[in-house]
Amino acid sequence: MKYHEMSPEQVEKAVQTSFKNGLTNEEIKIRRKQFGFNELQEAEKQSALLLFFSQFKDFMVIVLLVATLISGILGEYIDAIAIILIVFVNGILGFFQERKAEKSLEALKELSAPMATVLRGGKWEKIPSKEIVPGDILRFASGDRISADIRLFEISSLEIEESALTGESVPAVKEIAPIHGENIGLGDLNNMAFMGTMVTRGSGKGVVIGTGMKTAMGQIADLLQTEQNLQTPLQRRLEQLGKILIVVAFVLTLLVVAIGVWQGHDLYTMFLSGVSLAVAAIPEGLPAIVTIALSLGVQRMIKKNAIVRKLPAVETLGCASVICSDKTGTMTQNKMTVTHLWANDQTWTVSGQGYEPQGHFTRNNQTMNPAQDDHFYKLLSFSMLCNHAALIEEKGKYHVDGDPTEGALLVSGMKAGLSRDHLLQEYRIIQEFPFDSSRKMMTVIVEDKKGHRFAITKGAPDILISLSESVYVGGKKQYMSQIWTNRLQTTVERLASQALRTIAVAYKPVPNRLFNHEAEVENELVFIGLQGMIDPPRPEVKAAIQECKAAGIKTVMITGDHVITARAIGEQLGILNRDDFVLEGRKLESMSLKELDEIVDNVSVFARVSPEHKLKIVKALQNKGHIVAMTGDGVNDAPAIKAADIGIAMGITGTDVAKESSALILLDDNFATIKAAIHEGRNIYENIRKFIRYLLASNVGEILVMLFAMILALPLPLVPIQILWVNLVTDGLPAMALGLDQPEGDVMKRKPRHPKEGVFARRLGWKVISRGFLIGVATLLAFLIAYKQNPDHLEYAQTVAFATLVLAQLIHVFDCRSEHSIFARNPFGNPYLVWAVLSSVVLMIIVIYFPPLQTVFHTVAIVPTDWLLILAMAAIPTFLLAGSLFIRKK
Repeated sequence: MKYHEMSPEQVEKAVQTSFKNGLTNEEIKIRRKQFGFNELQEAEKQSALLLFFSQFKDFMVIVLLVATLISGILGEYIDAIAIILIVFVNGILGFFQERKAEKSLEALKELSAPMATVLRGGKWEKIPSKEIVPGDILRFASGDRISADIRLFEISSLEIEESALTGESVPAVKEIAPIHGENIGLGDLNNMAFMGTMVTRGSGKGVVIGTGMKTAMGQIADLLQTEQNLQTPLQRRLEQLGKILIVVAFVLTLLVVAIGVWQGHDLYTMFLSGVSLAVAAIPEGLPAIVTIALSLGVQRMIKKNAIVRKLPAVETLGCASVICSDKTGTMTQNKMTVTHLWANDQTWTVSGQGYEPQGHFTRNNQTMNPAQDDHFYKLLSFSMLCNHAALIEEKGKYHVDGDPTEGALLVSGMKAGLSRDHLLQEYRIIQEFPFDSSRKMMTVIVEDKKGHRFAITKGAPDILISLSESVYVGGKKQYMSQIWTNRLQTTVERLASQALRTIAVAYKPVPNRLFNHEAEVENELVFIGLQGMIDPPRPEVKAAIQECKAAGIKTVMITGDHVITARAIGEQLGILNRDDFVLEGRKLESMSLKELDEIVDNVSVFARVSPEHKLKIVKALQNKGHIVAMTGDGVNDAPAIKAADIGIAMGITGTDVAKESSALILLDDNFATIKAAIHEGRNIYENIRKFIRYLLASNVGEILVMLFAMILALPLPLVPIQILWVNLVTDGLPAMALGLDQPEGDVMKRKPRHPKEGVFARRLGWKVISRGFLIGVATLLAFLIAYKQNPDHLEYAQTVAFATLVLAQLIHVFDCRSEHSIFARNPFGNPYLVWAVLSSVVLMIIVIYFPPLQTVFHTVAIVPTDWLLILAMAAIPTFLLAGSLFIRKK
């Protein structure tokens, strides 16, 4: 039911309660049975054991387990144990990540107030908030957290901080009159109060119209539970690669066995050779190397103030094409700041960031001290006297205790060198008429040391202009003529067009007595001036947005603020492009997802949106093929954060709900940190491509050596144990070292890769096949030359082939560092890779020359002159293609 459209009396009748007495015990029992407890319900949880075993259903994990079985059959028990350990560790990590994700709902539940003051049977009593039922009458005051969704029926200067739900940085001023209209957002329902929000000023009473999952907070909880996490692009790529390799391995095994037996080799030897090649075809170390590369990337990102909660998120961020960002606290400072003053028919700008009480007052490149100008002194000092906020400094950082608007007025006065404590020594506050949403102003009566009393009023400019009979200009009062009225209204509109919230200040002398009603003093005022304030953009955000734009990443701002404010901030930050427009929540509400799909690419700013809207926006962008990153800090952001390809939460201002739903947390709440994370994510993906290229080209080379030899009816160039050794040693350390490679210079100048881009895109497949083919041919040629020189010594020729294959792969690894050519980068630019290659070379020499291992690996000592043949053949695959490409590019 639309309770916001009803009068309080109609609501009282609709929910069958009494504003005077509340519910009876019998009514409470009936409603408890009907509606249940006032708590957020959890979806049925999967048991811990099932959750653990579900980690092993991944396709690549199955591939690993098959490889383990094969290694065990071959007697490679160390290999088998290592693979099992990798699978088990990955399973444990996945298990704990999913268990951690379940905490998002628990964090949401903590926002519910533990106790509430309720009217029952004509008496006020405190009860646990979970026992509240629809129809209960609640009472609350400043500092209380709202326990359920409520329709207000009695208020006194009530303001409620709702930023976690609406994104509004300023507390909502409440009223009790009915509100009519279509598709009204939460931020406009000013006669309602919502579960989990906080009372910042005044007091009130309301009737409960929604509890538990039937509240706005409950709807968010339901979205969190029903929205499924998507597979990351990396997970999709690895699954795709795993399927390809399984098929390849199976076909190769059958082919090698069939050809070998047909050529006259014994079945047992060919079976071992076939299985060895199958193991070689499956880079079982790939998931482990991917995990290590991601983990190392995570360590680097922590140093850049970004905590990754889910490893694949690093890579996903690297291919993000759209960043959907909440405005308040993410792009802006979440600190209301006065930026403009109007007094004496002059507008001055105020510098300074946030609540820091330092800044300058300038106009036309001139600086002034407002404390030395009577007009501005009155404006600033009176704004500080008619004020309840306090500025608190803790460890060099400032925050406001009280209303953010009053805090902004306090800070602007302090920037001029004024102090509220000193002013209170000059002026004594005699009486106060608190702010009221119907009056839209607040008044204090003060007395100076000479005994003169006057009223100071601050509030909405249109109200104060209408109540003023004069304006203080040129050191004297001038009659508030129609000309002055129009001039002031034009000034207010001009400031509002810059997304500034304006507060007017006026005063009047009053007799030395107390007043019974505010109407006695809030008239015939002297208008002093205006203060214009805004929640300003973070200074570093604009540059970060431009860098993201250069990288082909669009930034979309999503906010609960008004359209004017949203547009102004969007323009200041450079988010709005020439053909882009701002879409309001009401229009978005009436659109179908298909209609939104058609225009979403041209919308850069969404204003006055609800949690459901954010989710709709993310899904529309995903439908258009975008990889979407969603940043935010409030409870209202959590469902969209979870639904996005990568969710990013603010570490300082972010709620626990947002953090637990996210994949990445920004420790400094700095939008610019996202840019650094994107840079790191792109580099990690490129490094993963590098070692996929290296591993597969090496494996193709191993396979082709054996296939070509069998087709040509030659003896086996490699024995099974040698294939396994090559696979183990050359695939391990060098591939891992590639994961530590520094990015190429153009990594942030490329467009985001298409979300459907396959593993072998950008000619990676060609590079794998061509390099693998040449490695295979070069190894086979080295084998043939050595074999023809000494046909009776097959083991020597096999050792030459073994050494050629190893060195060809180790030289090829340097070529993998660049998308272009081995000559495009300093080959020794990655010290980890240099040491990894040297280690592999040493291990190869030990296997060839150490007698005990010669027996195991069927190797013999190679004479020095044959190393020239081996080196020449090993270098051909890399330098032949790389050199031709480099020359062609030049």
